[in-house]
Amino acid sequence: MSKKKEVTSGASKLKLTQIGSPIGRQKDQRKTLIGLGLNKINRIRTLEDTSAVRGMIDKVHHLVKVEKA
Repeated sequence: MSKKKEVTSGASKLKLTQIGSPIGRQKDQRKTLIGLGLNKINRIRTLEDTSAVRGMIDKVHHLVKVEKA
């Protein structure tokens, strides 16, 4: 039996707001926005600050605004 560890108490959060349109962008950028839970301008998501999320943000940094939550 394996037990999964959840680390939610000490993890910081990021607040992402989509500020740009994916129209005319590469398909992988559109898919990255969808993976972050964004697909419409002014949509807001709060996500945990992990290296995977940071990599996705770096890919679409020109389309999102990042704040600490």
